[in-house]
Amino acid sequence: MFSNVQIKKSSFISLFVLLGFLAMQVPFSKIIGSEVKFNLFDFYGPIVGGFIGSTVGVVIVFVMQLLNWAWHGFALDTATLIRFLPVLFSVMYFAKKTKWNLLAPAVCMITFWAHPEGRIAWTYALYWLIPIIMYILHDKFIFARALGATFTAHAVGGALWVWAFNMKAEIWLSLIPVVWKERGLMAIGIMLTFVIFNYVLRTIDEKTTIKLPFLKLHPKFSFTTK
Repeated sequence: MFSNVQIKKSSFISLFVLLGFLAMQVPFSKIIGSEVKFNLFDFYGPIVGGFIGSTVGVVIVFVMQLLNWAWHGFALDTATLIRFLPVLFSVMYFAKKTKWNLLAPAVCMITFWAHPEGRIAWTYALYWLIPIIMYILHDKFIFARALGATFTAHAVGGALWVWAFNMKAEIWLSLIPVVWKERGLMAIGIMLTFVIFNYVLRTIDEKTTIKLPFLKLHPKFSFTTK
């Protein structure tokens, strides 16, 4: 027999998965050079690990992506497959401050520069210093975690993209003025999504008989973590 806590945990994990799947169906921007689109999941996905831990969070987000992939007929185009990995790294970054937060963007920079087009467009990869810098502020500000998470996803995606599609250096360089706007919007979206979910879940935990000991809830509704 399952305990009451296990039933609640399973129910909330199922709810997380359902919300993630629904978020994937709402596009808001197209990835330049591809027909693949960003969607509301790019705001929602990274925060999952912040509530249930990095390992479980990565597994759950991966399941969400598999369900979405199955829903759309298991399309085997390279662009769609590349979209799987970046968000998983963003989940790990957002969930917990670890050395992986430094290693992932550093490896991505080296990988990007190892490609002939990446070497020419070397300045593009300097964006990936942001998650390394945000590592210092990770446990102090939610926005720092959100910014680091979205740029980690950007780093993983960029490193894979340059090798998969051999995209020309001039295109990468032309994207430099666009990236900070796109990723700034995503960081704000991630932060607000986390704050809203934290508020709602803490309200449920404190004001109702539904207790959520299996979730990591922040002690107060704030833009900073203590």
